[in-house]
Amino acid sequence: MSHQEIQERIHPYVDGELDAGNTRELELHLNACEQCRGIEQRIRALRDALSRSEPGYRAPARLQKNVRKALRLEAKPSRQIWWLVFATGAACTLLLLTFAIFQTTRASRNAVADEVVANHVRSLLAAHLVDVASSNQHTVKPWFDGKVDFAPEVRDLAANGFPLVGGRLDYLNGKTVAALVYERNKHPINLFVVPALTNRSSQPSALTRRGYNLIHWTRGEMDYWAVSDLNAEELHQFAAHFAP
Repeated sequence: MSHQEIQERIHPYVDGELDAGNTRELELHLNACEQCRGIEQRIRALRDALSRSEPGYRAPARLQKNVRKALRLEAKPSRQIWWLVFATGAACTLLLLTFAIFQTTRASRNAVADEVVANHVRSLLAAHLVDVASSNQHTVKPWFDGKVDFAPEVRDLAANGFPLVGGRLDYLNGKTVAALVYERNKHPINLFVVPALTNRSSQPSALTRRGYNLIHWTRGEMDYWAVSDLNAEELHQFAAHFAP
């Protein structure tokens, strides 16, 4: 298998979906390839975060009252009572489903945020900040053609104090993504661009991880993560040039 085929099969490998032959070949590759082994570790960490049990929450007092009332009336079956029981059960199910979705989304977002910071730090430590070094947006944007299955928007922000440094390929949340690199007073800014799951835009939201500032937003069909050791105010100024 090629290196790309190996990376595409890491997800089914972690989920135990590969046959014995492919599993053996992939494990031999992982033992020898530090990059792919790191991808496997991030996928396992994300799966663990999503499957981690969450604390229980008490049902609202109003819902508890409705359930007790339905139980008291159970001895007098009628169409209205059965509708009340059904409605109460549906409300409880909806509440639990909404909470589960919220917790899963939050855990997934936190895991991606940790991965964004790890990718940013690795790009600095490995001196592999860019694959294509250029301050010209018309050089950087075409470089991604054929390397990712989307066209990242590349903007020239030199006049705004955020000169373009270049771009590279990176790996985020199980996908190959575009990483655009900008700079502000010698502080590198990594901007990760990946196709969004929905076309619904969202306003920038700020996070902090291990001393780094992050901003996440969705615009159009793209999901954006900006990360830097730059102060939060200036990073917000940078994000404003891309955000909705």
